[in-house]
Amino acid sequence: MNSHDRRIALLPLDDRPVNVLLPGDVANVAGVALDVPDAAMLPNYRMQGDTDALAAWLRERASDPRTTHLVVSIDMLLYGGLIASRTSHDSVRDVVARLDVLREIKRSRPEITIFAVSLVMRASNSYSNAEEPEYWKGYGKDLHALGGALHQQLDSTETDQIDSPIDVPDGILSDYASRRARNHMVNMNALLLRNEGTVDFLAITADDTATFAAGSAEQVWLRHWMRFLPGARDTLMYPGADEVGAALVARAIASTDGIRPTFAARTAQQGGFDRVPPFENCPLAESVDRQIRAAGAERAEAEADVVLVLHAPDPDRHDMFRGYPETPDLDAAEATVELVRRSLDEGSRVALADVRFPNGADAELLKRLAAEGLLERLEAFGAWNTAGNTIGSVISLCVAGEVGRASGGFDADASRRALLTRLLDDYAYQAVIRSEKGQQLFPDRFPLADDSRVENAQSVIRDDMNRMLRETLPGGDWTVTSLTLPWRRSFEVAITLSR
Repeated sequence: MNSHDRRIALLPLDDRPVNVLLPGDVANVAGVALDVPDAAMLPNYRMQGDTDALAAWLRERASDPRTTHLVVSIDMLLYGGLIASRTSHDSVRDVVARLDVLREIKRSRPEITIFAVSLVMRASNSYSNAEEPEYWKGYGKDLHALGGALHQQLDSTETDQIDSPIDVPDGILSDYASRRARNHMVNMNALLLRNEGTVDFLAITADDTATFAAGSAEQVWLRHWMRFLPGARDTLMYPGADEVGAALVARAIASTDGIRPTFAARTAQQGGFDRVPPFENCPLAESVDRQIRAAGAERAEAEADVVLVLHAPDPDRHDMFRGYPETPDLDAAEATVELVRRSLDEGSRVALADVRFPNGADAELLKRLAAEGLLERLEAFGAWNTAGNTIGSVISLCVAGEVGRASGGFDADASRRALLTRLLDDYAYQAVIRSEKGQQLFPDRFPLADDSRVENAQSVIRDDMNRMLRETLPGGDWTVTSLTLPWRRSFEVAITLSR
């Protein structure tokens, strides 16, 4: 079969752009065809996806001899999406039974390759129930704190007492604990799928966690079984969620042609690799290593295909959307600019993962890179949401570029579109437009109810992006022709770029 006739089928984590459009960008860069279920099957915010239709879609895609790889979000297959994995009332028996479709596919077509990802459920440290059970608005932070306290008691032999005050009704605590137990049993079953060979590669990733948390405790138990099950020892577990679909698509692209791109990871901040990013539970160095491996690549200390520059986390852990620091660290920004400039001047392909702050780029860094004409010379860029989200997406786009060049499928326009999309989303929108106009455009705490407000916000954001393309970013003749708010809220935008 000609490599350009091969197809990858993706069952995404949910319907948001980072889970559907970003993996599509990765595939386009390498000139590979990617199939995704119709929107009607997928979830829409809190509305659960159609698990029966999604399983049928997987069977249909797997029956096509052109499909070489299935990339499967287990949360989508079993629950109908990420939010449904936290809010649905499906029983353990029902959700685990839905894994059998993967066994059926592997039995009927043993040569197909299945890559899968399953999430360790988060415990948001907030009182927002926008993506959680309704009771989160009253008890969210308390449940998060309880998870951390229980984690610290992991080695205790006492089970009838908790070394932390609990101000949560038993009914709510029982419901929450039952959901976590269900999720943990799903992750255990995912390990069994890997051990038996139904799944050819498995990532178990932690969605928004902390050093001490319910999810971090569950990872201790999962690591035990990863060591115990001989066939599951190559499972990768690390902080991440929304970027994993793109990473596994990149892995599928690389494995098809037997290519393993290499990355040299660098940071200009002393001790930067030792820092634990916000919402994560391991040092940056560990996350980078596992993200590279998950995408089918290797880390190299000297000669490498790509230099991955990381603008390391701010020790004070500022969140971009909550306001840029009053006294930005100009030295940190300049040090990263110098590292990017030097790496480019040495002739390397350079990608930048800006993980300085969650939820947006370091505006000072981006301004300096733009002023020196360095943005347009980057292979890839990312600065969205958590460090894991950013790192995984940047690596995935680079893997696709390296494989595409080696196989002859590289699409330069698609690569430029992907770079500009991330600059527009992570910098122009998250760090500038949303910070400056977010309260004005999004007065509602939850998704906008008024259609006219949605249309106004979309129009303002699109126009501001196009202005920045002309004035600041290396836009050339590219234009944002469409800008939508998929969940009618400020957090994510769907960008269509044309030239």
